[in-house]
Amino acid sequence: MSREPDARPGESGAVVSGERWLVVGLGNPGPKYAGNRHNVGFMVVDELAAQRGERWRLHKAHAQVVETRVGDAPVVLAKPASYMNLSGGPVAKLSAFYKVPVDRIIVVHDELDIPFARLKLKRGGGSAGHNGLRSITASLGSPDYVRVRVGIGRPPGRMDAASFVLQDFSTAERKELDVHVARAADAVETVVTSGLEKAQLVYHTAAS
Repeated sequence: MSREPDARPGESGAVVSGERWLVVGLGNPGPKYAGNRHNVGFMVVDELAAQRGERWRLHKAHAQVVETRVGDAPVVLAKPASYMNLSGGPVAKLSAFYKVPVDRIIVVHDELDIPFARLKLKRGGGSAGHNGLRSITASLGSPDYVRVRVGIGRPPGRMDAASFVLQDFSTAERKELDVHVARAADAVETVVTSGLEKAQLVYHTAAS
C-alpha cells in the first residue's frame, strides 16, 4: 500500500517512536583522508558516537557501525569501509540487515554548492556529481533517503573540484569546523526526533 508523502517517517508530524533509523556518514577510509573536506560526513557521525560514549565496530556489511539511540528511537550510525564511490554496497547491506527502509535512512555528506558553515536538508533528488550519493541511490534502487548536506563551499579560482574535496579544511575553516560538525549532528538528531520539516526550519539558516 502506498503512503502519501506526509506520512513518511522523518516528515513533520509523522515521527513514530521506536522505529529504527540508519544514519550514514560519507567519507574515504584511512588516516590519509581523515581531515579532507570530502570526509565531513564521517566527522558528523563520529561526533554523534562520541556524544554517546560509543565505540565503532566492524560490521560484516563492510562498514564501521555503532548501535545507539537518539531520543526514543534506535539508531545505527555507519561509516562505509569502502571508498566513497562504492558507498552504496555497504549502505544497502546495512539497510537489509537492520530492516531499515529507504525513508528512514539519513546520509550525511559534503556539499560543494553550499557555503562553508551552512547546512541544507532534503529528501530525494539527484547526486549533483557526488559519487557517494550516486552509488547509494543505485544500490538502494531509490533516491528517497534524507540528505544532510554539510556545506564546504566551492573551490577557489580554477581549482578542480575533485582536488578541492580531497584537501584538508583550511586553517581558517578548522577554527569553525567543530561547531559546524556539531550543528550537523544536531540536525540529524532533529530529523529523527522531530521530523525533516522541523529540522529544515531550524537549520536552513546561517550558523550564528
